[in-house]
Amino acid sequence: MLLRLPTSVSEAQECMAEGAVPIGGATLIWATWQRDGFPEQAMSLRDLPEANTIGRETLGGAVILNRIDDRVPEALRRAAATVGTGAVRRTATVGGNIVGSTLRCLLPAALVLEARAVVLDPDSVYETDLTEVLAKGHLLLGLRWRDPITSAYRKLPGEAGGPPPLVVAAALHTTGTGGTRLRVAVRDGYDVLTESTEYDAGPDLDHARVLDDLRRTSVGALHATAREAVHELVTDLLSRPTGR
Repeated sequence: MLLRLPTSVSEAQECMAEGAVPIGGATLIWATWQRDGFPEQAMSLRDLPEANTIGRETLGGAVILNRIDDRVPEALRRAAATVGTGAVRRTATVGGNIVGSTLRCLLPAALVLEARAVVLDPDSVYETDLTEVLAKGHLLLGLRWRDPITSAYRKLPGEAGGPPPLVVAAALHTTGTGGTRLRVAVRDGYDVLTESTEYDAGPDLDHARVLDDLRRTSVGALHATAREAVHELVTDLLSRPTGR
């Protein structure tokens, strides 16, 4: 197998056009290749600058999970820190986790940040929503979002060999009218639910009312453990100062 390491977007597109199979850390496909055979060409974006950005409003698809630090919002940072073992986090990439994995531990965090996906294909680079990326398996060049007021992430303990552990993420955003939007995402099993509600923040903010509004969405139909996890995370988020 020839591993190609493009250093520019045009070179990466050329590799794709010539049939190179995109890989990240190969943590999810190595066993399959060993069983079914290796492709003639593979391509990693680890040397492509556009796929390796880390910042308050951007994260590259080729970034290794253990490189994700406090330059990104808390929800993404904590999500990355809970993926697999240390050995996995030293190899697995953002794109591989969101697009290539069935667990997609980073997805709830990306959704509450209202992230958009930057997609690379053989003919163009364009921005789209994460739903399209997941449905079509696009090559993720990176994520972009607007810096939230604050965010949080929690993964509940899971049982070895059992179902995927419950994940809850939440973030607060300013709205165009001066209010605040609370966005929540829950991974229950392999399914991810996303909801939001808006309110006017201030010293007299009624946390109970915000939580009641959230329970009127599909969050209220979750099982008791998930509802309690959402309640705890959102209560913590609403109690924080506006700093990040």
